[in-house]
Amino acid sequence: MTDATDTNPLLARHAEALDLFGDRVHTVRDDQWDASTPCTDWTVRDLVNHLVSEQLWVPAMVRDGATVEAIGDAFNGDVLGSDPAASWDTSARASRDAFTEPGALERTVHLSYGDTSASFYCAQMVSDLAVHAWDLSRAIGADERLPEDLLKFTVREVTPYAADLAKTGLFAAPVEPPPGADVQTKLLCLLGREP
Repeated sequence: MTDATDTNPLLARHAEALDLFGDRVHTVRDDQWDASTPCTDWTVRDLVNHLVSEQLWVPAMVRDGATVEAIGDAFNGDVLGSDPAASWDTSARASRDAFTEPGALERTVHLSYGDTSASFYCAQMVSDLAVHAWDLSRAIGADERLPEDLLKFTVREVTPYAADLAKTGLFAAPVEPPPGADVQTKLLCLLGREP
């Protein structure tokens, strides 16, 4: 049977991003959960909690057509429990299942800033997963190199609205990349990271 990722490049990148982040989550040692990350206000646990929470939103938004208001604070606070890796696995599977349902990417989702296509939402999730995989890798001393296809996808996705991200207060201001910087370094600098 043909998997949806065999024919849809967006779903292929989504699977790759989930796998990359999940690999890093399963690499976190017990003594690293309180370590700092490039996201200055977040520990490793906070960062993973953020990504688990984001994945938990996907079925409600994509499958059920729920609004932000209807979901409310259902996924606020600690969603990791006593086994963060298992919580990641469960949330990633739920997100993946919702995005790969037949017709899912053609649906409309009701985000905080307005209605948009589920395919745009999925692309944003891919980029967020990729960048936070780098954050997590940096925090735990894992390989920081993003896979080439995922890196290219993220650059294409983020570049059109990168200048507005710092204005949200959720991203640091862009930093000047060093001379001769590669594509990954330029992307990270654009998103306020110090590679």
